[in-house]
Parts: sequence; C-alpha cells; structure tokens
Amino acid sequence: MTTRKSRGFSLLELLITVAIGFTIASITFMAMMPMFKRSHVDSAYDTTLMVLRNTRHLAITQSHQYYVNFNPAGFAAGTIQVTYQPPAVGAGALPPVQQVSTYTLPSDISFAVMAGFPTNTPDGFGTGIAAIDFGQGLGAGSLNYVSFMPDGSSRDNLGNYNSGVIYLSRTSDNIYSSRSITVWGATGRIRGWRLYQQGGVATWVQQ
Repeated sequence: MTTRKSRGFSLLELLITVAIGFTIASITFMAMMPMFKRSHVDSAYDTTLMVLRNTRHLAITQSHQYYVNFNPAGFAAGTIQVTYQPPAVGAGALPPVQQVSTYTLPSDISFAVMAGFPTNTPDGFGTGIAAIDFGQGLGAGSLNYVSFMPDGSSRDNLGNYNSGVIYLSRTSDNIYSSRSITVWGATGRIRGWRLYQQGGVATWVQQ
C-alpha cells in the first residue's frame, strides 16, 4: 500500500509569502502616513484648546486667578504650563505663583507660523508673524501667556484685557495642516480655527 507524505512549504515559498506580506505592510503604512501626521496636529490642537477652556473654567468656579503659559522659561519648546496665583492673606503680599500642571505637544508639532499664512488673521489679532501673539493692543509686544480671572476674562499682569492668538504647525508639512486658537480678553472667549484654501486664497475658518 502506498502512503502519501504530508508536504509543508518549501523555503522559496515561505520567502515569497514573507516578501508579499512586507510589501503590503509597507504600502499600507505609506498610505496611512498623512493620517498619522494629521492626528499629531489634531492632538496638539485639542490639547491646547482643552487646557485653555479648562483653565478658564477653573478660574471661574474657584474664584482665583490662573495662568496658561506657552513655551515658559526653563521648559522645552512646545510646553504649556498652567499656574495658579494664591490670593493674598489679609493685607499681605501675594504668595508665589504655584504650578498646577504641564502639557507637551507631539515632538513634530510646534507653536510656529509658516510662510504663506494670510495677513487676514483669526479674529483680526496680530499680523500672522508671531507664533504666540497675546497682548494685542497693549503696546508691549507679544505676550506668551493668558491669565484667566474669576469673571472669565483674560488679562495681563497689570489687569489689562489680554487678547491674542496662538498658531500650531507641523513645519515639515504644508500650511493647510496648521491650526490656531484665539482668546478675546474682555470675555475670555476661546475659538479654534483651521486654515483652508478658499477661491485659491489661504483663509482661517472658525471650527
């Protein structure tokens, strides 16, 4: 009686199968790269928007002054630092500002402006040249922080209303992956923006 031996893959067949698998994986990875890049920008934008809105909410609900500092001294670029100003006790001086938390943008995203940004800026703040451009109308140059007060407004250290804009970009990508966020000092209103091409012109559109 004849018996049949079970036969497995030959080495050549195995190598061909592995090569096909690697090729499909490479094609899939390349096709998904734009999605990965966009997710980093979206993550940075969502984080920054969340920090601003949550900090303003803290200032209102706890009736204290909170700061959101962008690229603060002593920290790596792409850092957002939230600090809290404890109230003075009696007629004494204000205690030192205390750190609440820090957040870091993805390594390929930065607070940056890119060539081609329109001069028609979000909410009309600034000229689209400074990446962190708070302190609009105060005549003191660009500030890198906003200070939310118990009434919800955004002010500077002297009590002036502090309006402005911040830009988030992936500088190795095209300008249309960029985002921006504005804060209006009088009310503390926070808006998110995205750059689109409309009629062949780069335009900031509120999200």
